[in-house]
Amino acid sequence: MIDTLSTAAITDRADLIGLFADGEKPKDRWRIGTEHEKFVFRTADRRAPSYTETGGIRDLLAGMGDYGWTGIEEGGNVIALAGSDGNVSLEPAGQFELSGAPLDNLHQTCAETGRHLEQVKAIGDKLGLGFLGMGMWPDKTRAELPIMPKGRYRIMLDHMPRVGSMGLDMMLRTCTIQTNLDYGSEADMVKKFRVSLALQPLATALFANSPFTEGKPNGYLSYRSHIWTDTDPARTGMLPFVFEDGFGYERYADYMLNVPMYFVYRDGQYIDAAGHDFKAFLRGELPVYPGHKPTRTDWSDHLSTAFPEVRLKSFLEMRGADGGPHGTICALPAFWVGLLYDDASLDAAWDLVKHWTIADHTRIRADVPRLGLKTVGPRGRTFQQLGAQVLDIAHAGLKARARLNAIGDDETGYLSPLRDIVASGKTSADRLLERYHGEWQGDLGRIYEEMRF
Repeated sequence: MIDTLSTAAITDRADLIGLFADGEKPKDRWRIGTEHEKFVFRTADRRAPSYTETGGIRDLLAGMGDYGWTGIEEGGNVIALAGSDGNVSLEPAGQFELSGAPLDNLHQTCAETGRHLEQVKAIGDKLGLGFLGMGMWPDKTRAELPIMPKGRYRIMLDHMPRVGSMGLDMMLRTCTIQTNLDYGSEADMVKKFRVSLALQPLATALFANSPFTEGKPNGYLSYRSHIWTDTDPARTGMLPFVFEDGFGYERYADYMLNVPMYFVYRDGQYIDAAGHDFKAFLRGELPVYPGHKPTRTDWSDHLSTAFPEVRLKSFLEMRGADGGPHGTICALPAFWVGLLYDDASLDAAWDLVKHWTIADHTRIRADVPRLGLKTVGPRGRTFQQLGAQVLDIAHAGLKARARLNAIGDDETGYLSPLRDIVASGKTSADRLLERYHGEWQGDLGRIYEEMRF
């Protein structure tokens, strides 16, 4: 069956805005989507495997077929998988990503993550591969990393050095955890966007897990977050306009119309449109594809090429967290669901941040990659103190949802790793630095056992 929505041409601004409006759902249909990436390494020598080598990424994907996953090809290569637990995809240097299915509750989300990790570890044991839960490769240079055979990435790899000094690091050397959440109306989207954007630096602090670069401490707790500050200013950042009066679908569409393009995808091929204007595409005047106008799929693809701290598609994406171990993969959606899916908790979270100025947001975003929980908020409170209050709000939100598992537990337990971090004041990055300078005596190779799935 042809998806007429995706192949239909865009005829006016209403089509652009319509994709956001189409995402509106009644509360009983709000779902939770969780994505996580992990580094793949050879257990024999800790090298990042290439796509084609024996026991490499291609063989890892093939092994997933034993668990019911179906391959998705590009140019004759399997570059992704589809299955009942969502989709598996490859980041540019072979980071292995699960984009989970939209699920009703956190028990299902954490079980989905557990199934996936069991599968990849079983295949990895056969192939001699391990999986590392970090926000950045702790020891690899760019030159040591392979490139996956995806046309989109070729265009991005060529374009990134033109617009920032760290875009290639973002593509090749980082991993993240993301949560995708629904909204009920435009007003609901606006409130959730503002709360989650304001508190995204707190998530960065809580999940900070990238303190090493090329074998040494890099001076940051979340270097992954720092990398985004010089990747591409046209498509990253805190989006101050979100906090302005009148923000809504139309204003976000205007923002995206000013984000330069990367590509047009036609007939299985990527046409390099890097740096070109989507508005010219709307007029049928795109120099690399003249006489053609975009479809709704083109607009959806374009929305995926902006990388702000929170991103709007037909749902909201929370993008501030470093990659990490299983417990943090479950904790991130718990944090955001607790804050955003209960009305009282959403109101309480908004009350905490509604007085913050654009200058506050900018300073906090700049400080948090280095300082983590020691970041000082607008009223002199550290992020450790703010984190305790925000976790109480998230806990109340999860309690109110009352989603129970088979033995009667609600979803609040998934916040436990974050409770421990706030109580101690030490993030994963802080603890890893302590071990590096202490019991590891500078031997960063120990991290491959400490942070291995």
